[in-house]
This record gives sequence, C-alpha cells and structure tokens, in this order.
Amino acid sequence: MTTLGQRDRRPEALGSLSVLPDETICVLLEYLAPRDIANLACVSSVMYILCNEEPLWMSLCLRRAKGPLEYKGSWKKTTLHLEGVAQENVAYRKPFHFDGFMSLYLYKRFYRCNTSLDGFSFDNGNVERRRDISLDEFSKEYDAKKPVLLSGLADSWPASKTWTIDQLSEKYGEVPFRISQRSPNKISMNFKDYISYMKTQRDEDPLYVFDDKFGEAAPELLKDYSVPHLFQEDWFEILDKESRPPYRWLIVGPERSGASWHVDPALTSAWNTLLCGRKRWALYPPGKVPLGVTVHVNEDDGDVSIDTPSSLQWWLDYYPLLADEDKPIECTLLAGETIYVPSGWWHCILNLEPTVAVTQNFVNKENFGFVCLDMAPGYHHKGVCRAGLLALDDENSEDLENDTHDEDDNTLSYSDLTRKEKRIRMNGGGETENQEEDANGVLKRYNMWKNGFSYNIDFLASFLDKERDHYNFPWSMGNSVGQREMRAWLSKLWALKPEMRELIWKGACIALNAEKWLRCLEEVCTFHNLPLVTEDEKLPVGTGSNPLEFYDILGRADSPLKTHIPEVLESGILFFEKGSYKVVPWDGKRIPDIISSSNFDFDASMLNSEFPFGIWNKTLREHRNQGKPAPDSFGSLSSHVWPYIITKRCKGKIFAQLRDDLTWNDAQNLASFLGQQLRNLHLLPYPPVTRPELLNMNAVHEELNIPAEWKVFVDALCQKKKDVTSRLENWGNPIPRALMTKIDEYIPDDFFVDLLNVFKDPNGGDESKPCTWIHSDVMDDNIHMEPYSDDSVDGQHNLWRPSHILDFSDLSIGDPICDLIPIYLDVFRGDADLFKKLLESYGLPLIRSRSPEENGTTKTTDSTRKKVLCPSYRTIIWDELRTAESWEQVEQTVWSLLKTY
Repeated sequence: MTTLGQRDRRPEALGSLSVLPDETICVLLEYLAPRDIANLACVSSVMYILCNEEPLWMSLCLRRAKGPLEYKGSWKKTTLHLEGVAQENVAYRKPFHFDGFMSLYLYKRFYRCNTSLDGFSFDNGNVERRRDISLDEFSKEYDAKKPVLLSGLADSWPASKTWTIDQLSEKYGEVPFRISQRSPNKISMNFKDYISYMKTQRDEDPLYVFDDKFGEAAPELLKDYSVPHLFQEDWFEILDKESRPPYRWLIVGPERSGASWHVDPALTSAWNTLLCGRKRWALYPPGKVPLGVTVHVNEDDGDVSIDTPSSLQWWLDYYPLLADEDKPIECTLLAGETIYVPSGWWHCILNLEPTVAVTQNFVNKENFGFVCLDMAPGYHHKGVCRAGLLALDDENSEDLENDTHDEDDNTLSYSDLTRKEKRIRMNGGGETENQEEDANGVLKRYNMWKNGFSYNIDFLASFLDKERDHYNFPWSMGNSVGQREMRAWLSKLWALKPEMRELIWKGACIALNAEKWLRCLEEVCTFHNLPLVTEDEKLPVGTGSNPLEFYDILGRADSPLKTHIPEVLESGILFFEKGSYKVVPWDGKRIPDIISSSNFDFDASMLNSEFPFGIWNKTLREHRNQGKPAPDSFGSLSSHVWPYIITKRCKGKIFAQLRDDLTWNDAQNLASFLGQQLRNLHLLPYPPVTRPELLNMNAVHEELNIPAEWKVFVDALCQKKKDVTSRLENWGNPIPRALMTKIDEYIPDDFFVDLLNVFKDPNGGDESKPCTWIHSDVMDDNIHMEPYSDDSVDGQHNLWRPSHILDFSDLSIGDPICDLIPIYLDVFRGDADLFKKLLESYGLPLIRSRSPEENGTTKTTDSTRKKVLCPSYRTIIWDELRTAESWEQVEQTVWSLLKTY
C-alpha cells in the first residue's frame, strides 16, 4: 500500500518473503537470536523496520530472561543488556525513516501500544450490584450460579487505604514480585523497577504483577486484608502448604494491561477485590467460547491450553463484531468493590488505569463436583466444560442440534474423535476477508450453545471416558494437584466432613472412578472371606504396593527388612469377563491363564522366569525396549485385568502427617531406623544379568568392561535424561522454576562415558563395585509410624516410632545414593544432624571414584555422578535450596555431608 503515488518498497526490500503477510514475518523473526535480528536489520529498509519493532524485542527479551528483570527504558536496550552488550559500546544514531511502506498489521499494533483509554466510554455494565448481602442470600442466588458485584466487603481492610501504588512502592520497593506469564520462564522484578517500567512503557500488552507467592515475599501484606465472610469455605485449606495449589494472587498493572480470556484453573470459583483504579470486566457463561479464542485439549492427557488475543486487542478488534445478543456480560469494577466469578465462567479483564487488586480461588460444596470433574483423566469432558457443544465434531454437532437433551438420558458419542488435539475456535477479527460469513457461523454456533448445553455436573459427567483410569492413564500436567495428592485430599475431606460424604463420594466417583474400585474391592473381599470395607474405608487411598517377587527375595535372604514392610494376607487377579467380575488366586509365579490367553508378547526370559512379571523382568523389558512403548505390554490389559495383593493394615499414620509433631528423640530414632533398613535393602542379593539379555552393547561399554547390571542402570539414566524436565514437572511444583530451566544444560548429553568410570573398583583393576537394590522413593508419604508409650518421657507429647516402609513398586537396581538423597531432601529437609544419624546406622561403604593419584579424571567423573543423580532431588523444600540460582549451589549443599562419610 502506498500513498501519493510513492513507490511500494515492500516487494523489492523483502524479495521472496514478500508473499508472506507482515504478521507471519513478525512471528518468524521471534525465533531468531538477538544478534541475528541485528544483522538482518541491515539487509533492507523493510527488514530494518520489522527488526526494530519493540514488540519483537519484548518477545526476545522475555524468552531469555530468567529471575529478576531490570527494564532499561526499552525492550531492545533490555535485551542487549541481557546479551552482555555494553550500552556505551553501542553507537547512538537516530533511527532511519522510510517512505513507501504501509502495513495495516503494524499500524494496528502501534495503535494498541500508544492508545489511551481516557477517551473510551464505558457504561456501568449489566452485572448485578449488591451491598450488605448475607451468606444465605449469596448461597441461594449467586454461588456457582452467576457473577455479582459486591460493595462494602473491603471497607475495614487496612489495604483499602494503604494499597496505593506509591505507598506499596515506598514500603516494598526492594521486594521482587512475579510478573504475568508472558514467558515460559518465571520472571520477577523488584517492585520499584516494575513501577518504573509501568510508568514509561508503551507496550501492546504490558506486563503486570501476578504473584501467587506474595505472602511469602512480603508477609505483612497478608495482614492488610482478610477473606470476606462469603468466601471463607475453602476445601483446599485442609491440604498441606506444599500440596495446596496456588490460590491467591497480588495483581498490579498499568493502563491497557489485563488478563486475556480464560477459565479459572480446576474450574474453581474466585473473588477479586480492587483496591485502587478501575477494571473493565467481560464474562461469558460456561461453554460459550468468546469470539477470537481457540481452545486446545490434548487427547493423551487432557491438558488444556487457550490461544487468545490480549484483552486490549479483543476489545478493540473483536468486540465491535458482536451482535448485541452475543456480547458478554460486562461491568466496570471500582476501587473497594469485589466481583465474584463462578466456576467455569469465561472472563477477560482490562485495566482502564493503573490498578492494585487481590484475588483468591476457592473450592466449596457448590463447585466441588466441577473441580473433581476437571481432575478426571481423559479429554472429552474438559473440552465440553470450556467450549460446550462446540467441542463435538461436526457430525455429532449436527445431531445435537436436532436432539433434545435431558439429564436422565445423555449419551453423546465421541467415537469419531481420533485427532491428537481437539481445537475449538470462534473465528473473527478485523483483518478477515469473510467477516459476514464468520459472523453467521458464530451466530449458528451460539444458537447451538443456547439450545443444547447445560453446565450441570450430571450432564458434563456423561462425557467422561470410563475406560480411562487415573491409575493407568496420564494425569494432566495442567491439573492443580497430582494423583496421590488428589486421593489424599478426598480422604481428608471424607474424614473431616462426614456430613458431606454423599457429595464427596460423588466427586470421588467422577475423579477417581471410586465406585468401580469399591465394587472390585468387595469382590476380592468376598472371594477371600475377608470383612467388607466399612464406610470409613470406601475411598481409594493408594499408598503404593509391593511386588510379590520382593517378598520372595526377603524370605530367601531372611532379611530383617521383611518385618518392616506390610505383611501379605492374600494375592490374586481380578478380571472382568462377560459382564461380571471374577477372581483367581495368584502368587506372582508362572503366567496365569487369563494372561496367557491374551495377545501378550511373552519373550524367553519371561517364560523361563519364576516370576515372569517380576521386578527384574520388568526392568530388562524396559531396557530392551529402550524407552519405546512395548507392542503388547501388561499395561494393555489394565482395563479389564487387575493383579492385586492384600496387606495387613499398619497401625498409626504416615510420617507426612506427623512431621511437625515428633519429638527430637523420635526424629533421631527415625533416622537410625531408615539407615538400618536401607542397609538391609542394599545388602539383598539381586538376580545375575547376562549380556545376551541386553541390547546395544556399544564400544564404550565393552572397552570399560562394565558389568551388565551397571549398563542397565546407566541406560535407564540416559532414558530419563531425555525427558528430565517434563518428568520433574509431573511431580508437581516442588523444584524452583529457575532451576528447572537449567537442568538440561546442567547434565551433559554424553555423561554416561564419565559416569561408568565412577563405578570402577579403585583397587581391583577392571572390577566394578556391585549394584544394590534401590527403593528410590523413600519419602515422607512412604514411611509409616506407630504410636508408643514411654513412662520416662513427659506424657504431654504423643510419641511415635517408625514401623514400616511402604511402596516398593518402583524397586530397581543401581547406585545406593539414589536412596540417600531423597531422604535427605524430603524426609529430613536438609537437617544435617539427622542425616549424620542415618549414615551412622547405615554403615555401608558408598561407591568411590579413584583417588587423584590413580585417576586424573576423578573430578570430572565424580561431578558427572552428582549431575545425573540430580533428578532424584524430587523435592527441594528448605529455603537454602529454594533460593539457589544454580544446580551447582544445590550440588554443593546436598553432597557436602557425603564427602566426609
């Protein structure tokens, strides 16, 4: 596009790239390094323009920034600072100006970056406003039903007077706060630096403070407000601090900033109180996807992600396209007011001026069922909860337009859904060439939403995939809590809220398929003439299991450890056949008929083994498979065949529930107990491994003459290295993000060459130190404690002693340090005295590298060993580690005691 007859310089300046829209070129530029962008700017006039766009440099900066960020007046200057380019070395020159180039895309973005909202007119909106509402009124009229604006709830808060931007900056200027999620990295800024940025920026989508840890960063802020009486029921409160998902946020942002369209995590409800400024809110009911928003639901694990324009762009480019009947519910939130957002509601917020707010999400009896539904494995229901019937494929959508739905007979089929990802989009935008066609499509789909969708728990639960089970299928990384935490949460609710058990049971059936497991348990108990479960025992708790082969190993070795793992009462196989459950006894030996009659691929080692599905065969099968899924594994039978063991119930509680109640003497006894039991475990014999059982014995292994069992261990580490980041993230959020982003570069790709040298015997030539059995998961929820009395001790304290170690299901062989490190980190939380006590009772020599005189590579190999074992740091809890900026700092802290052992 040109004006006044000027030559259009775009085709010549861009060459072959001129066929691409400007938006596409800008997106591609974001994948380049800053120095490449600088070089590309010298290619042509149009490239100069595109490569000097501030939004581009903002994106480049945020992708590279880690930890505290200091804004240098522009994103280009800030990026160059991060790249180590000294500003005094950058020659100052005025920017070039070129005629003959016009870009509607760049103009629109420029407008969004520089527009002021002062001239925009907003009405009061159509969200109902209430004051002095009672809890009973709120529950009947609004809770989990519709939004409401509430005034007066914050009148008595100190924050209503002190949470201004100037006062917060004066008091907390040096405190770092987390910034909105514009980057895969966790970015923070000192508050005074953020305020400086906020006052000078001209960004399209400005950064804003969005910090769920503000209470830890500035504890005094928590004293300035209290949870309003309408929202004090929160069922997540019973979770431990480490297990509870993020639930409260401090929000500070400039004009034009805000939260784009989203549904709150886990379908929780929320309240948001504004302390200064004005916010414009837009809301849609559950299932009504806003125009311009794309919902992605991963078919494998049900993880949900949303593509959406910024809040400012949506109001400028998409809102004008909507017919009056399709516009959202709107309101302007004023200082001192609180808005309530029910479960599942879409909402988008635009700051009309600089604002400060606080918000919290919560679970109560009204939204509990929806929270449980969102935790359930699968993807159908997650798509429908957010996108309504738009989540259906076109064929089912047409059928549903003509069908009448009722809550008693809802059987919507998803048999045709075969794609890895369902995408649900309401298209539209200022630059489309078919706006009328898009608008008609929007209206048709909105009518479908109105006629068929119901945000009703029974209706939504009908979309659950009953074949998917939380024990056997992936748990979404987007879920607020993990599988074990979910079971523990429901169990605590079951015990603490007996009056709500009907509701809790319904939630457990939705999230955990508890009804199915209760029926299975009843069948097993009946078969073995055992007492049926009581009302208190109905929920599946899931404390892990122990392989039957392991009991056999303990018995043959006559190990003292056998008295400290739960006793097996019965074992067998439960299977579903011809519409009913059946039970057969099974002691883990031989291949039972129900499995041999399947299409399972039995190799020679299984057929010749006493325990064909035992620990070692499982390990070898995984090794030979080299990380690839087996063509037919035992897991393929898990939907209708379930091996089980019944163990004697342990009296007492798990250590995780007692951590803060133990006396120092009991804690020391626990340390000695763990040292003794690890010693017993590590002294157990393990099956011999022959080289024909292995695959791919490469030249390095042959040259080093490494025993086959060490090769299995090191190869397992190699497989874990490939996806170490995702695996650590799946454990929840125990490891600081700053460390997570550095773990791949911390562990070298060829670590195994150095690591194999570590296991060489320093005195035995080519001999290697032996492997040991390793539990690898001795953490606070796998240690059982029992009460005891001691007349010599003051009776004011409850006394506890360790009795059992639970869950040997991940038993394997390898480096014994894999058992020591998790105990030091998770059980003892860095207490050096307790760890020394454990080492005293452990008493076994640990594998040593050769001395410097014998092997000049000691430093390298020993360091490599520390690096590759860091994935066993599943939990980094105590402050010295949580504030570490590098894995080297963690390494120095964790390994300091072992150096002197």
